Amino acid sequence: MNNKIPTDVQMQFMRPGQLEARGRKIPVVYVPFGLIEWHGRHLPLGNDALKAHAILVKCAEQFGGVVYPPIWFHSFFNQDHLVPVLSELFDKLKRTGFRVIIGVSGHNMKEQIAMIDKALEPVVKDGTVRGVGLWEVTLSMGEESSTDHAAKWETSNMMFFYPELVDISELGTGPMNLDMKPPHGIGGLDPREHASPAVGERNCELAAKAIGRKAQELLNSLPSDQQNFNIKEIKPGTWWSI
Repeated sequence: MNNKIPTDVQMQFMRPGQLEARGRKIPVVYVPFGLIEWHGRHLPLGNDALKAHAILVKCAEQFGGVVYPPIWFHSFFNQDHLVPVLSELFDKLKRTGFRVIIGVSGHNMKEQIAMIDKALEPVVKDGTVRGVGLWEVTLSMGEESSTDHAAKWETSNMMFFYPELVDISELGTGPMNLDMKPPHGIGGLDPREHASPAVGERNCELAAKAIGRKAQELLNSLPSDQQNFNIKEIKPGTWWSI
């Protein structure tokens, strides 16, 4: 098990009592999004959701709340079909008791955030919950926290969280185009020169803190009578599944 990504805030690994205890303390749920796509020859295809999920685990550890498993459906799917499904998921999280729902995409395209926000609209409309869609670095962007495509930043993230999944030697030693075009399909600074676990650790630390603070802000913005975990008990007869 990767000890940098502990299981005690990940919903799929929690027992009912653990889920309820964390929800009652901080009723925030983080939902990571990504897709399966090319990220150079040196990174895993699932990079986007893997990094978003890992950052959210760090966030929940520090600021409270729980992390839903990664969602691999994305904005390239038919939105007429997908958005209602995501709205239903968010509504189930709301009915489970969570008061803040934050969807975080590691796939840094505006369409991905628009998808999350559109799915949240009917769920937050009554004002009893707050929700927002973000990229993992929306709130932390700067010299020490940024993103790219399989270059310095994304490679560094994976070097920190999943070093066993990164193989820089796959890139060779020769010239490499860094404009997203074939043959390398990488956009940003050359990861062979600029990527490191330390860069990834700092990037993820800043991103997690910024998202956690946003969660606190959203929770505090609710009416005081809506800031608590809003379910009687997690047990058969009261709750069964999400």
